[in-house]
Amino acid sequence: MEGTVRVRLDLAYEGTDFAGWAAQPGLRTVQGELERALAVAVGRAEGPAPRLVVAGRTDAGVHATGQVAHLDLTEPQRDALTRGHAGPGGFDLIARRLTGLLAEAGDIVVHRSAAAPAGFDARFSAVFRRYRYRIADRLPARDPLERRRTLSHPRELDEGRMRAAVAGLTGLHDFGAFCKPRPGATTIRHLQALTWHREETGVLVAEVQADAFCHNMVRALVGASIAVGVGRIAPERLPALLHTPVRTNEFAVAPAHGLTLVEVGYPADADLAAQAEQARARRELP
Repeated sequence: MEGTVRVRLDLAYEGTDFAGWAAQPGLRTVQGELERALAVAVGRAEGPAPRLVVAGRTDAGVHATGQVAHLDLTEPQRDALTRGHAGPGGFDLIARRLTGLLAEAGDIVVHRSAAAPAGFDARFSAVFRRYRYRIADRLPARDPLERRRTLSHPRELDEGRMRAAVAGLTGLHDFGAFCKPRPGATTIRHLQALTWHREETGVLVAEVQADAFCHNMVRALVGASIAVGVGRIAPERLPALLHTPVRTNEFAVAPAHGLTLVEVGYPADADLAAQAEQARARRELP
């Protein structure tokens, strides 16, 4: 935006008490809380109210340790946020200022703030988003201190069957069977990785990475894996669903609280603008 400076924010939040990322009237959301804090911080500085663009909109109850957003500030707004500190170091103060304003609730922390490189767009410049889903399916693995970010499952899951089931899902496919449909939105995605492993604590963990995700896709993939893990559906059924990409009721979507956005990846600075332009193009299968 002409006459403004773009700022990148790296942040984390505990999603339990939020109705998701996106601002919604009458509901507490991550975007809503951050934009209220920004409004307080910039005060009456000249320019439109700062608005956040996020790498990945998380659903109600989903957490993040590696979320990324950007905002465009006028020079007066930047001065208000940095208390007039000029130079690159002044941008560091934005994270401190926002986190201080959000400290009472304590469930959002802005870890870093910096001037964004040319061409950066938190959403469209991203080349991948990586999520983690945690399941405690063994009694010794249930930790009360981790209950808000880990699903407790009453039956032990067969991770061997689950690994076999997801092995054929990576690549560029139509994931319509695993997405909540939205009018006019494509469900074609490049799933770069989907693995299951057990931590030393016994917690079963999914690592899921894609160029982007359609609505409920990660939780649906986890829910389908759970159905395989308890023997409700066969492992080969999951890749077969890619050939009939219509939303299915063969499995339940996994609960939100076990899911965390852990990382968003970006290309080298010189490639940011080109990546953003490419990402805006509608995906199609070969």
